[in-house]
Amino acid sequence: MTRMAPASTSSGKQMLSEQIYTHLRDAILRGDYAPGDALKPQDLAKERGVSLAVVREALVRVVGDGLADRLHNRGFVVPAFSDRRWQDIAEARRTIEPAMLRMSIERGDIDWEARVRAAHHRLVRTPAFVPDGGEYYSEAWSEAHRLFHRTLVEGCENPVLLETFDRLWIASELARRWSGHRNPGRDGADEHRRLEAAALARDADAAAETLTRHLTLTAAGLIGDDPAQGA
Repeated sequence: MTRMAPASTSSGKQMLSEQIYTHLRDAILRGDYAPGDALKPQDLAKERGVSLAVVREALVRVVGDGLADRLHNRGFVVPAFSDRRWQDIAEARRTIEPAMLRMSIERGDIDWEARVRAAHHRLVRTPAFVPDGGEYYSEAWSEAHRLFHRTLVEGCENPVLLETFDRLWIASELARRWSGHRNPGRDGADEHRRLEAAALARDADAAAETLTRHLTLTAAGLIGDDPAQGA
């Protein structure tokens, strides 16, 4: 008969796995690992002073977030810029989110308008980069960015569509940070201002067109050679 591990042991392992998961997720999003870098369980276990089982459990969660790949006979790696998934995700978002935004403009009430304005204000006032925060967007800015985009579409009042938005957002987070890093001259702040203005003006056509272009530019930023390498 198999004996269950004591509750305290199970709880401790879960806590360690959560810590390793958070460490890996944040390190990848900060740019500590380059696209294509290997995530070696043995090295991570030694570095963090935990078991291989704890590291593997954390890596599986990172894979689930779209921040790493698990390759047959090659272990875990950070995805590549050229991975087709980024363009597939962008295509899905361009198909779904402008339609959600149109619905929000049609159905959203004054409270929705107030939330959109507040979310945009928070985004504008949150620094995109912080000292010692890595080369990609800060966690605070990334959350303000997510909140702004979700607030724009949540006026659609369709929980199934909003769940789809949430899944696609998580799946595209790494690509979004890479794109911003590779295209520092892009005026994302102006794009967000245009989105807010069109939504609050109840101009569904302009809002949908602006959002589609916004999403297209993010995906396009991952196509071609890395600008940092002189392209």
